[in-house]
Amino acid sequence: MGCVVAVRGSVVDVRFDGRLPPIHSVLRAGSDGRIVIEVLAQRDARRVRGIALTPTQGLARGMAVTDTGGPLMVPVGKGILSRMFDVFGQPIDGKAGLTAVEWRPVHRAPPPLVRRSTASEIFATGIKVIDVLVPLERGGKAGLFGGAGVGKTVLLTEMIHNMIGHHKGTSIFCGIGERCREGEELYREMREAGVLPNMVMLFGQMNEPPGSRFRVGHAALTMAEYFRDDERRDVLLLIDNIFRFIQAGMEVSGLMGQMPSRLGYQPTMGSELSGMEERIANTDTGAITSIQAVYVPADDFTDPAAVHTFAHLSASIVLSRKRASEGLYPAIDPLQSSSKMATPGIVGERHYRLAQDIRRTLAQYAELKDIIAMLGLEQLAPQDRKVVARARRLERFLTQPFFTTGQFTGLPGKLVSLSDALDGCERILHDEFMDFPERALYMIGAIDDAMGKSPPPPPPRTVAHAS
Repeated sequence: MGCVVAVRGSVVDVRFDGRLPPIHSVLRAGSDGRIVIEVLAQRDARRVRGIALTPTQGLARGMAVTDTGGPLMVPVGKGILSRMFDVFGQPIDGKAGLTAVEWRPVHRAPPPLVRRSTASEIFATGIKVIDVLVPLERGGKAGLFGGAGVGKTVLLTEMIHNMIGHHKGTSIFCGIGERCREGEELYREMREAGVLPNMVMLFGQMNEPPGSRFRVGHAALTMAEYFRDDERRDVLLLIDNIFRFIQAGMEVSGLMGQMPSRLGYQPTMGSELSGMEERIANTDTGAITSIQAVYVPADDFTDPAAVHTFAHLSASIVLSRKRASEGLYPAIDPLQSSSKMATPGIVGERHYRLAQDIRRTLAQYAELKDIIAMLGLEQLAPQDRKVVARARRLERFLTQPFFTTGQFTGLPGKLVSLSDALDGCERILHDEFMDFPERALYMIGAIDDAMGKSPPPPPPRTVAHAS
C-alpha cells in the first residue's frame, strides 16, 4: 500500500514504505480503483513515478494507492473475436462481458531469432499499384506514409475489405490517437461487410491521456501474438496511426521531465519504436503481417518520426498530395514508394522487369514535364511523345475504384489479381492502347474493362488520289 505525494497532470509520484513495485507495474487509486497508474521510474528507495492511463480528476496528495502486483493485462482467446476494446481490455461495443478468455501482460519480448522464419512470400492486396510496384511481404511490415487528408485511412480500410475475403486468418485493427468517429464508422462498415467474426478492434482515442495511447499498440500486439503462437493462425495487424504512438511517447517523456531530443522528440524514441516493431514477426507457427499508417508532419519525410519508422519496414507506400489533387486515386507515388520484395528472386523475372519498365517510363515522363510546361507537347521528339502517352495511360490504369468509397464515387469497387494487373501494364507498355483515349483507362479494374468503356476509333480511310 502506498500514498500519493505529488500530482502533476498525468504524472503521479507515489511513496511506498515497504517494497517498491517494479517498472511497468500497475497501481490503482481513487474510489473503486478507477484511476490506473503505470510505474515508469523508481525515483529513490521509497518513491516511484508513474503515468496515469486514465484521467486524474479527483486524485489528491495523501490518497491511498494499491499495487496490483503485475503489469497491464489484456484478454486473449477466441472470446475476443468480433469485439471492440480499450487499452485495459474492457469491451467498448456495448455488448455483454467476455467469456472464454485469459489475461496476459502487454509487455513481452520479441520472438528469438531461432524461431523466426526466413522464407519470403508475397502478400497480395488486390490493389494494382501496390501489387505491381510495391509488393507486400507476408509477415512483414508495410508503412503508408502521407500528410493529412491524402487517403491513408481509406487505403487501410480498403486493404481490410480486400484481404479479409481471402486471408484465412485473424485481423486486428489498432487505432492509436485517432478520431472516435473513424472507429465507429470502421466498426459499422466491417459489420455490414460480414467480416467482424474474424476481427478484433482496439482503440486509444484522441481524447484519452497519453499513457493510454502509448500502451494500446502493445495491447494489440499481445492479442496478435496469441493468435500467431497459440492458435497458429496468420494475423493481419493494422495500425492507424504509428505517428500517434511516437507522439504519445513524446508527451509521456515530456511529462516525466526527460530532456527532449531533436525537434522535441523523446530521447528514447528509437528504442520505444523498436520494442514494439520487433514483436511483429514471421515465426515457425504463423505470421503477423502489419500495415501501418504513418502521418508525416507537414509532408516532411526527413522528420525523425518518419525516418525512424522507415528503418523497420519491408515496404514503404508514399502517398502524394499532388497525385491526390490530380484525382489519381489511390494517390500512391510510384517513384518514391519502395519494397524490399521487388527483386527477381522473390517476385519473378517477368514481374521485376515490368516493374522496372513502369518506373523508368514514369521517371522519363517526370523529367519531360518541365519541357512540356514551357514549350508544349508538340515540341517533343516523336519518341518522347510516345513515352508521355505510355506514362499517362499507365498512371490512369494504376488508379482503381475502391469498395469503401463506392457510396461517394458511384463506381463499384474492383479487386484485381496480380496476373491481370501485370498483363494490363505490359499491354500498355507495348502500345496496344495508343488508340484509346486516356479516360478509358481511368478508374477501371482489369485492362479488359477499357474495351467496353471506350472502343478505339476506326482506322482512317485512305482516299485514292486521281492521277
